[in-house]
Amino acid sequence: MHAELKRLSRSLIYHGRIIDLYVDEAEYPSGKRTVREVAHHPGGAAVVPLTGDGQVILVDQLRYPLERHILELPAGKLNPGEDPAHCAARELEEETGWIAGSLTRLCAFHTTPGFCDELLHVYLGRDLRVSPAGHKREEGEFTMSLRFVPLEETIEMITSGEITDGKTIIGLLLAARHNER
Repeated sequence: MHAELKRLSRSLIYHGRIIDLYVDEAEYPSGKRTVREVAHHPGGAAVVPLTGDGQVILVDQLRYPLERHILELPAGKLNPGEDPAHCAARELEEETGWIAGSLTRLCAFHTTPGFCDELLHVYLGRDLRVSPAGHKREEGEFTMSLRFVPLEETIEMITSGEITDGKTIIGLLLAARHNER
């Protein structure tokens, strides 16, 4: 912990399948105390699957907290000790039924550092081919559908507000920049 804030105590108030919630008591250098709520997440990985003709494979899926479907990159939670590139490849195949011949790391970023420690790794997937096994969606993913959208058009979809997911925005913008080189 940095000198600006010293953790005095930590209480686990919820242990879930995706996140653990903690309430910390902390102290500033002045001696004033404060409470911090922290969501611990194991991290995840996402992939921008880019076809040979410049189409991005996006997943249209229901996001329960939003009570609607949104367009996103294929992504998922890291398993304990899992390499983020492996996670990205696994999620691409599970959610879309496609396999990337190559993955290039674009970035890693903290999704919501004001209350959560999640670190999300983003990759560009190229040399795509259809998986012989097809997709391997979990029950909560059965309503997913795929949209193939030209990369240039996805940038316009960000600007218009059609794409609002943070990891998807970051991934698409970096993929577009990487594609310009």
